[in-house]
Amino acid sequence: MTASASTVDPAEVAKFEAMAAEWWNPDGKFKPLHMLNPCRLDYIVTQIAAEFGRDPAAENAFAGLRILDIGCGGGLLSEPMARLGAEVVGADAAERNIPVARVHAAQSGLSIDYRHTTAEALADAGERFDVVLNMEVVEHVADPAAYLAACQRLLRPGGLMVCSTINRNAKSFAMAIVGAEYVMRWLPKGTHDWRKFITPDELYALIRGAGLDPVDRKGFVFNPVTWSWSLSDRDLSVNYVTASVRR
Repeated sequence: MTASASTVDPAEVAKFEAMAAEWWNPDGKFKPLHMLNPCRLDYIVTQIAAEFGRDPAAENAFAGLRILDIGCGGGLLSEPMARLGAEVVGADAAERNIPVARVHAAQSGLSIDYRHTTAEALADAGERFDVVLNMEVVEHVADPAAYLAACQRLLRPGGLMVCSTINRNAKSFAMAIVGAEYVMRWLPKGTHDWRKFITPDELYALIRGAGLDPVDRKGFVFNPVTWSWSLSDRDLSVNYVTASVRR
């Protein structure tokens, strides 16, 4: 079998390599993700529970499910999935993220299979999962269509992909670039390239083109008064998330 071409963008990987040690600092360079994480987890857990008929309040609710966290970073999503009883593989193209994630998982008493690899390499190796978590990655790859096709190959029939990214419009430029990187300085300047942002309709088309059926999408909305994030059925203007299924 011919190996699939990697969709990894070396310049994007280098950005996150430089920030690897910051992953578990809630006031560091990944502060926006720490703030968003409870909202992301709420959506992820709800979608997985609905798709696989699980009670999220039950002990080891996701036992028997194999979950891939692609672009896992330091493990902010991998660890909660492991705590819910899932078998978790965390994969990242940024090599320096992996030892950070491994050390934190060990300190937390969690068994997580962290690997320095890509979606394409995992798919070529025949790896298959019940769930692929594809969170804030697609806007950083060189070829979103090819990348999502690799994610589709990684899913078993009936498997679920949860994919989040950032919309492309004037508001997202103002908030995700100017606000987050220049005003609030939550992220280093240049972390995001507005031209690589993807609208919800574009992402749905890419997901369908990859052979998946979109089943849901919602917005992540930041409230500057309460300093918190919430899910919205209607406001997908900046950050948003989708769920899709391999039939």
